[in-house]
Amino acid sequence: MTASRAAVRRRVTVVGGGLAGITAALRCADAGCDVTLHEARPRLGGQTHSFRRRLADDVATDHDDGFWVDNGQHVFLRCCTAYEGLLERLGVARQTTVQDRLDIAVRTNDGVAHLRRGGLPAPLHLASSLLRFPLLAPSERIGFARAARALARVDAASPAADASSFGEWLRDHGQSEHAVTALWDLVGVAALNARADDASLALAATVFQRGLLREPAAGDIGWSTVPLQQLHGDAAETALAAAGAHVCLRSKVEALAAGQGRWHVVTATGIEPADVVVLAAPPAVTARLLPAGALDVPAGWASSLGASPIVNLHLLVDRRVLVEPFLAGIAATTPGGRPEYLWVFDRTTLAGLGGTRLQYLAVSLSAADELVDLPSRVLRQRFTGPLESMLPGLAHASVLDFFVTREREATFRPGAGSNAVRPGTSTRLPRLHLAGAWTATGWPATMEGAVRSGDAAARAVLASPPVDTAARGRVVA
Repeated sequence: MTASRAAVRRRVTVVGGGLAGITAALRCADAGCDVTLHEARPRLGGQTHSFRRRLADDVATDHDDGFWVDNGQHVFLRCCTAYEGLLERLGVARQTTVQDRLDIAVRTNDGVAHLRRGGLPAPLHLASSLLRFPLLAPSERIGFARAARALARVDAASPAADASSFGEWLRDHGQSEHAVTALWDLVGVAALNARADDASLALAATVFQRGLLREPAAGDIGWSTVPLQQLHGDAAETALAAAGAHVCLRSKVEALAAGQGRWHVVTATGIEPADVVVLAAPPAVTARLLPAGALDVPAGWASSLGASPIVNLHLLVDRRVLVEPFLAGIAATTPGGRPEYLWVFDRTTLAGLGGTRLQYLAVSLSAADELVDLPSRVLRQRFTGPLESMLPGLAHASVLDFFVTREREATFRPGAGSNAVRPGTSTRLPRLHLAGAWTATGWPATMEGAVRSGDAAARAVLASPPVDTAARGRVVA
């Protein structure tokens, strides 16, 4: 006798505990599925996590147990509605803050300039600050406005846009090398983790259209006020347990096999049967686990996507040297070298050092291919001068601690043609789905893209017919 659809609970296995896997697992558990999530690391959160660092013995504070450090400086925009929805589901939305109005402080030779939105409709909401932006000449400001209007009309979903270089498009639309360096890359490198010449026009258009060119409030910047491990991983572990999901940490999935109408998930501790599997692991791991013929993208897709690194410099100083929540700047760190884009964040309160005389700064360096393998002492030497130029008070402060964190595979490379090798949510094999910021979300590798991919995978799981648990391999009609 065939079981009714309502009486059957799908057994869902999610592989990977980053934001994509957390989202997929939580949505499926909320829908009544039996969910098991496997994460190889000892924590959830994926690329967004935190750790404790000890204070030096000669640093006297009431915080002898050290301070919190995020592995990277992850911000979001008001247009990141899927990510904000996940925060609401995790019950941690109030542990973030979002600007009332977009305001990017930028260090210039004459002080600090601000890219702010005004009260006009998009894209005119930025006109007032752009017309006064000191890093551009008057002719470049007018040219920027013309190019921005043209970028708003680009079809970001088209294969032609994906195959085109954003840098070439900017030059074709009258942008000087100086304008690309001083403004387009100032924003684009942080958002895309790639310079204009190394970025797909489609992904660049997505970033600028969604964040700056369509809705005035879309680009308002938000960030966590607590360590990312607390905001994401710890909150997810609690929420998943409350929803009835089983979370297996330090559990590496070694293989997937199909048989008798089910999937068999192989770990070091045994073989777990599953009706549906969501692979929410990094591209290289996913490519290793996928059975042959599972995807309709070209062979070697994972290596074609590649990886782009981010380097973070961390400074603990003995006084306040940064007034703004964050400050952007452009620096030439080597003679004749490419400019580096520095985004400096005040992480003092988040780290648990609020109320002390100390200030903890984190400096994010995106598209850091030329930096990621440099020793910490070389990075300190190279960036001390630029940081003192950005933060004049730093020259008179004592740096009590300096260290570096590196995310060698922070994102996939969003180069021309990258969308063509990003696989979709569903595979060619029944009840095997993918999630991750690297899948075909239409977004670059962001927290928003990761959550959207998890939502899409959960929808695919719930749309597939459940397997009748009373009859092996029989799908409920």
